[in-house]
Order: sequence, then structure tokens, then C-alpha cells
Amino acid sequence: MTHIFTFIGTAILSFLSSLEKFGAFIIFQIQLIPLFFKRPFRVKQIFEQLENIGVNTFWVIALTALFTGMVEAVQLFQGFSKFGAESFMGYTIFISITKELAPVFSALMLISRAISAMAAELGTMRVTEQIDAIETLAVDSKKYLLIPRIVASTIALPLLVVVFDFVSNLSAFLISWLMLDMNPVSYTDTIKQLLSFSEIGTGILKGLVFGYMVGSIGAFVGYHTKGGAKGVGESTTKAVVLSAISIFIANYFLSAIFMILDW
Repeated sequence: MTHIFTFIGTAILSFLSSLEKFGAFIIFQIQLIPLFFKRPFRVKQIFEQLENIGVNTFWVIALTALFTGMVEAVQLFQGFSKFGAESFMGYTIFISITKELAPVFSALMLISRAISAMAAELGTMRVTEQIDAIETLAVDSKKYLLIPRIVASTIALPLLVVVFDFVSNLSAFLISWLMLDMNPVSYTDTIKQLLSFSEIGTGILKGLVFGYMVGSIGAFVGYHTKGGAKGVGESTTKAVVLSAISIFIANYFLSAIFMILDW
């Protein structure tokens, strides 16, 4: 009986602790909002972070997209061929990639490649008191360190989603045509006939939201690192896990909203 109460009590305390941390994150984001519009805008730092977060993630995204498109084509061909509906493969692959796979996979690759590094870098700066040193120079550390990173991730991810869309759909088309012996005209005709711009736009819009989310989480976790080298490792892990979970949760709600709006 004692073990049951211990388990329940631990679960409740853990839940309350999670609520406290979530509340701290929301308050932190509210505090950051005015800083996005406050001068100086530090354009140089934003471009530096765009290179680090976006450009350096390009090949990871391209390689992931290449094989995602190939797998999509092979797997859907197996199912559609049983019903003689291969002609609808092109449109089905296109919307599944643009609306769901591209924004989610791009976000996950960005998290593993850039957000983890962001949290580790900020965490190291915190435990080595570099952030404290910046603040002693009368420089707002949040404005100087966090805003460029969040802005860069918000800009970079939608662009990476477009790259993912192009590469994965191209690879799916080539595999369907050259390996699965599908008619290329039939493949592309269904896309031309059924596709609407909103189906492309929803994926890019998801990328915009996900970019802000993962950048904010990585910045928040890294900025509040404690406990030396061990704390940096824990913050890096926490940033990756929380960002990934948040992406899947947000993806459901955004998909539901877009369905209601008929986008």
C-alpha cells in the first residue's frame, strides 16, 4: 500500500514540476517578444546563425529527403498496385510529403543537427559565465544571443521544407518511372489536376511554426543550463527530446486546424 501512495505522490509531483517548467517557458517567451522589435536588430548575427542552422543542415535534409521519396514510392506502389490505382500515386505521394513528411522530418533533422548544438553552445556559455560577462558589459544577453538564433531557425526551416519537398518528390518520381515502370505522364497529370496551392502552403506554414518552436526551446534550455559539464549534456538531451515531442504534438493540432479550415 505504501508503494502505491509513493508512486502516486511521485507522479503528481513530477506533473506539477512539468507544469512549473512549462509556465517558466511561456513567461520566458513573453519576455522575448519585445526584443524581436527592439534595436539593434543584429542582422550580422542573424546571417551567421542562418549559415550555421540552415546552410549547414542543407545536405542532411537533402539526403533524408532523397531516401524518404524513394521509400514512399516503393511502399505506396505495393499498396496501390493491388487495386489498380497506380495513377493516383503521384498526387498521394506529393501531398503526403508536402503536408506531413517534409515539415516533420525537416524539423527533426534540424533538431538533431542544429538545435542540439545551439543548446550545447548556450549551455557552455552559461556554465563558463560568458553570459554573465556579456551582461556586465551592459549588453542584453537575450537580445544578443537568443533572438538571432530563434529568428534564424524560424527563417531556415521553411526554406529547408521547400528543399525537402523538391528533392523527395523528384526522387519519388524518378523511382516510380525508372524502377517501378510507371507512366511519367500519368504520374504528373494527377498532381496537376488535383493539387492546390494551399496543400503546399500548409507544409511551409508548419515549417515556420516548427522553426520558431524548436529555436525557442533550444534557446530556453541552453540559456538556463546549470551544473557544469554534466548540466550541458543534460540540457542538450533535454532540448532534443522536448523539441521532438513538441513537433509531433504541434503537428497534430496544426493538421486538425488545417482540416477544419479545409486547407
